[in-house]
Amino acid sequence: MARVNENFLKLKSGYLFPEIGRRVTAYAAAHPGERILRLGIGDVVRALPPTVIRAFHEGVEDLARDESFKGYGPEQGYAFLREAAARADFAARGARVEADEIFVSDGSKCDCANIQEIFSLDSVLAVSDPVYPVYVDSNVMAGRTGPADESGRYAGLVYLRCTEASGFRPPLPDHHVDFVWLCSPNNPTGSVLRRADLEAWVSWARREKAVLLFDAAYESYIREEGVPHSIYEIPGAREVAIEFRSYSKTAGFTGARCAYLVIPKDLKGCDAAGKEVSLHSLWNRRHSTKFNGASYPVQKAAAAIYTPEGRHEVRAIADFYMENASLIRAGLQKRGFTVYGGDNAPYIWLKTPKGLGSWEFFDELLNRAQVVGTPGAGFGAAGEGWFRLSSFAQRTTVIEALERIGRVF
Repeated sequence: MARVNENFLKLKSGYLFPEIGRRVTAYAAAHPGERILRLGIGDVVRALPPTVIRAFHEGVEDLARDESFKGYGPEQGYAFLREAAARADFAARGARVEADEIFVSDGSKCDCANIQEIFSLDSVLAVSDPVYPVYVDSNVMAGRTGPADESGRYAGLVYLRCTEASGFRPPLPDHHVDFVWLCSPNNPTGSVLRRADLEAWVSWARREKAVLLFDAAYESYIREEGVPHSIYEIPGAREVAIEFRSYSKTAGFTGARCAYLVIPKDLKGCDAAGKEVSLHSLWNRRHSTKFNGASYPVQKAAAAIYTPEGRHEVRAIADFYMENASLIRAGLQKRGFTVYGGDNAPYIWLKTPKGLGSWEFFDELLNRAQVVGTPGAGFGAAGEGWFRLSSFAQRTTVIEALERIGRVF
């Protein structure tokens, strides 16, 4: 009998969102006909914008003719998309990122899970708490941790507790770690790291020779002037940071699948003898070996968001979700909830009422109001007593959900 990778057996429980799905499915089966309102998973509901759809069709039509057919593309992504991203996402904000430092993929979740492969297994990892589960679980699967304790924290990981008092921003580690996950705008808390915060992190990483893994999947939802959209807006970040970008939330590509990450050529690691090694080269080797590239029509569609028409249409969709977020935030505050997020991020982070635990509140909300959210405890021990609501919903769903919550709490 083949032996399994026992690191998978350390995982505390099923992945957060399948567990939510299991509970919702069980409730629906027991209550047929009841309309369940879903404000849980961060999946978009608005259609892809017209400019993107036209480009998608053009890409498909190219594949229908011998003279324009595309087979295997470059694993790193087509130049037309990488160059557009370098100009619009970075150069336009005063940040230097070269097109060949961008690696296109079929989703940011995959990139976030796979990036740990280029680091030594004895590297020490720090994560915010609460945290997006993929950052932790992928390192557990790789064998970089010990078992979990009763609170769900894994031995060998450094947890940076994010509290209400700190505005849910992670503190700098008080000892050396090798790489750190940062997420801004943050999933799940909706907080953002401001310029001074990122400057402190870059300074710390340069001093410690550590690597910052900066997840900017929700940068298009930042509405406040002066808040960085990229860590590369901070001087010195090219030497210490990898950045992750997603078209899923930016442009509705959750079903189309496209994302990219940036690894500057200035960024170095070291081997066992202390010799410098290019992380860009390591990832390029890994990426080329294990990935054959995102599909040509999808990359054509992604490039369309950088046209003037595409940028306008994508911004309008993000504005719609942020209007939802404002409605949810204001509606919950009116009902006496303590609420954060929703101003620079599409997520609302609320304190559970009446001393209810996160999963207890989930069950109360589902059973009494037929509204689905995400228990904060699913994001880590520090998320206990908190709850996430998503603004990725139709407007009628948001309004009805607030009415139902108001009748129950």
